[in-house]
Amino acid sequence: MKPDLLCIGSVLWDIIGRAPVHMERGADVGGRIERNPGGVALNIAMAAKAYGMTPALLSVVGRDAEGEELVGLLTRRGLVTDTLYRSDDLPTDVYMAVEGANGLIAAIADAHSLEEVGDKVLTPLWDMAWSGPIALDGNLTADLLARIAADARLARADLRVAPASPGKADRLAPFLSHGSTTLYVNLEEAATLLLDRPKDAAEAAAALRQKGLHRALVTDGGRLAASASPDGIITGTPPDVLVTRVTGAGDTFMAAHIAAETGGADEAAALARALQAAATYVSSDSY
Repeated sequence: MKPDLLCIGSVLWDIIGRAPVHMERGADVGGRIERNPGGVALNIAMAAKAYGMTPALLSVVGRDAEGEELVGLLTRRGLVTDTLYRSDDLPTDVYMAVEGANGLIAAIADAHSLEEVGDKVLTPLWDMAWSGPIALDGNLTADLLARIAADARLARADLRVAPASPGKADRLAPFLSHGSTTLYVNLEEAATLLLDRPKDAAEAAAALRQKGLHRALVTDGGRLAASASPDGIITGTPPDVLVTRVTGAGDTFMAAHIAAETGGADEAAALARALQAAATYVSSDSY
């Protein structure tokens, strides 16, 4: 299969515990625990596949039992997996989170294998004459992300970049001066990059543009979202839905936006489709 999107970053197993009640620190409640394919890059790839794209994965997956199971599942789902770096001595990464009715309570990302292999995951990128979009996540090390942002071979690349979490948003600072990067962040992540507290997504997107960023897409849960580009600022409000899950919502938004633009949608239509896709995702019980 010939891919039309490269997804670079975390590919792992998600272990998510969900409870239908409000939770605080120390809560011990009944709920459901699921194990599913996950990781930012993989979430984007799976969503993009659902929107008709053919994504290729650039990441590391171990040759342990968990890795063999994961790669087999992803191959059967129609993702391009022969671009993965397969490690003989590193375990397959894993992410664990707990969600309540009030959102994400806590999460731990064990992405040490991805951090240890470094730029080996990029080898397929240099081996192909790539001109399409590249979805990149902040689970790569800060050093590698900085080198990607400064690499002359990617100076005009269609980079679509997202932090893996608010705590890793500062790793994306080098992309603020990249000439063709589109950055996807929520309001908290935008505040980390701006070292300031913007009042809403529109203000945050405009401020990121003033920092030198080519284009910013900023979301804020069920509140106003914004896209700021050289053509101006566009805003939209997500549909009002009952939220049943949150992990992966931003990745779904990003994938839907990339798929819409790849299919020819303009900025306003792409933003609207992405907001609808994210709303559908967070209000659905199916993984």
